[in-house]
Amino acid sequence: MKKEDTRERIIKRKYEQTHKEERKKASEQFNTRLPRERYEKICSFLKEHGISKVELIFAGYEALQNQYAPKDKQNKEK
Repeated sequence: MKKEDTRERIIKRKYEQTHKEERKKASEQFNTRLPRERYEKICSFLKEHGISKVELIFAGYEALQNQYAPKDKQNKEK
């Protein structure tokens, strides 16, 4: 059953449609799936330490850059 079109819903839909391209250019997301058990462990760890999922992504990205950067530099020097 479709919800009733209220004034607020109509305004929100119009706003979303107007700014759709703007949002698309401004951000992107990773659509990935994890096994439920692993997902819950990760979320529990993040909550326990007050870390956001975005912070996790950036920290992982930086760690991988550090891990692979020396190899990339060595390969370029050869």
